[in-house]
Amino acid sequence: MNTALIHSDAYSRFDYGPEHPLRMERLGLTWRLMEAYGLTGLSKAKILAPEPADEEAICRHHRREYVEVLKKVSAGEHVPTAPLYGLGFGDNPSFPGLWEVSRLAVGGSLLAAQLVADGEVERAFHFAGGLHHARPDRASGFCYLNDPVLAILHLRQRGWRVCYLDIDAHHGDGVQFAFYGDPHVLTISTHERGDRLFPGTGFVEEAGEGEGRGYSVNLPLQPFTDDLVYTGAFEAVVPPLVRAFRPDVVVAQLGIDSHRTDPLTHLALTVQGFARTVARIAELSPRLVALGGGGYDLQNVARAWTAAWAVMNGIELAPTIPAVFSEDLRRFGFRSDTLWDPPEPTEPAIRRQAEEYAQAQVETLRRVIFPIHGIA
Repeated sequence: MNTALIHSDAYSRFDYGPEHPLRMERLGLTWRLMEAYGLTGLSKAKILAPEPADEEAICRHHRREYVEVLKKVSAGEHVPTAPLYGLGFGDNPSFPGLWEVSRLAVGGSLLAAQLVADGEVERAFHFAGGLHHARPDRASGFCYLNDPVLAILHLRQRGWRVCYLDIDAHHGDGVQFAFYGDPHVLTISTHERGDRLFPGTGFVEEAGEGEGRGYSVNLPLQPFTDDLVYTGAFEAVVPPLVRAFRPDVVVAQLGIDSHRTDPLTHLALTVQGFARTVARIAELSPRLVALGGGGYDLQNVARAWTAAWAVMNGIELAPTIPAVFSEDLRRFGFRSDTLWDPPEPTEPAIRRQAEEYAQAQVETLRRVIFPIHGIA
């Protein structure tokens, strides 16, 4: 199995601001934990740094007037219309280098797609990617350019059928609506229910339109859904649809804000539950382009994406984090020196509510979506 890991130290030069929940340190922290485990020197794995995407590639999805505004606010210019593009406040601050880091994130995901499309590797992981909320003409949810959409468009240029599988706690709205009428791209998103969490979309009724009817699939979940409930719902929906669709490649968004300690969301997965889901995605994927995504408790991000990269290479990691990582353990306030989470039983009433809600969504998908794909 040939794989590729894509990372750049250049990401550390950019900062959303001290109060913003998306901290760029998570990328370097993840790299160092991978390095501590020996995962950055695997014999069959390429380690590559991306180049920024060129403007023409970006404008395959994003409107030029929006790109021009991004460039201006990135350079520190005052743009009175910036709020019309979702820029300059709250989730999407304007900061120096905004255009450059956004181009770099797109470049990394395009590189991952290119490596897989050219047959150089079977699996590629760009963990700085997965910025799935950005729209063609506006920033949204910490995302300025939608690198998953651009990676999918690159793969579609090869004539490939693409399954986009998003396990972030937030609905992958920007990707879903980019391909809402396209039967050659199957988007599947598992996420916390939209009436409880940003972006307020991702209901089972959002099923695509025209020829794409049935190719947008949403599995919303109740707050406090744990590993057991999540796995049952995932297995009921995702494998049957992926097998029926028969993609040439899977593009997976691996947000870890579904973790039980994430400060912005309310799901209750563990790192080991996340890793098992990644393993399942890898099994289902003839080829895999994996991207990062959300995750706002830094220790979860580093542990989960390190585990994900190990899974992609068929490696089982020791549960105790190597001692060489001890300085980062202290600096970033890790709660323990273990890769995996300790048991934390879910209250029976909470689990029952989560199970009932998940089962209702599964039944609706079986009734509405499965017949379109010939699944009995």
